[in-house]
Amino acid sequence: MRFPALFINHGGGPLPLLGRQPELTKHMKEVSKKYLPDREPKAIVVLSAHYEANEVEITSASNPSMLFDYHGFPPQTYEYEYPAPGSPELAQRIQSMLQSNDIKSKLNPTRGFDHGVFIPLMLMFPQANIPVVCVSLHKSLDIKTHLNIGSALAPLLDDDVLLLGSGYTFHNMQAFFGPTQETVASSIKFNEWIKDVLLNTNDSAKMLSKLSQWKEAPGGRICHPREEHLLPLFMVAAAGASSNTTAQLIYDMIPKEEDQFLGATDHAVTGYLFA
Repeated sequence: MRFPALFINHGGGPLPLLGRQPELTKHMKEVSKKYLPDREPKAIVVLSAHYEANEVEITSASNPSMLFDYHGFPPQTYEYEYPAPGSPELAQRIQSMLQSNDIKSKLNPTRGFDHGVFIPLMLMFPQANIPVVCVSLHKSLDIKTHLNIGSALAPLLDDDVLLLGSGYTFHNMQAFFGPTQETVASSIKFNEWIKDVLLNTNDSAKMLSKLSQWKEAPGGRICHPREEHLLPLFMVAAAGASSNTTAQLIYDMIPKEEDQFLGATDHAVTGYLFA
């Protein structure tokens, strides 16, 4: 069994580690045993919504540091450790793969693990013994560019490498702190649209074409005023499409009507596996 491509909603800053998003925390703790092969991956390649660069970057440190890219949280959240090794060799291989697909990239030997990386990995693989390499988004946020990156990374799945997209299917910061009936309804409509495209489009090319039109989807721009948290999903979907995989819904959180105004977790979010 080859390794799948996986999309995880990584939560709000360190909240999953603080007990503030219990459903997401439970999901991330369980996802490896429930959905991944019994063996450990040889490496993990993370596509984080919190890593952008003018030219696609690939982390190449042997021992990556921690990057606490959030603000205003308790002191202990700036002391987390995730001492997983990097893999300069895998980083160089990824650079070659991207180059073969006419995607310019460069190695970054100083970039550490941002919270889109270490939050899910602390819950999914707490032993921190699997090499981790991160691939950035392109600063343009161009949809075609990111689908191409995902497709270029697809061969890694055949080599027992886990491809992990880390983002959020709803990411509107203003709505997180002040949810309204409109934002909650939009999150539901948009996530239903994503589910329909990924689960019910049999042709891979048509599926990617539909994803490219996400701005026209119901609630699209309300859910994503800026699309950096959506692109990791599209990238792993493209990797899956290149490998003729089938999308599977593995996380589906639709808010209860009576709880629609209690906070960030009341917006609909969904997670997927491409295997």
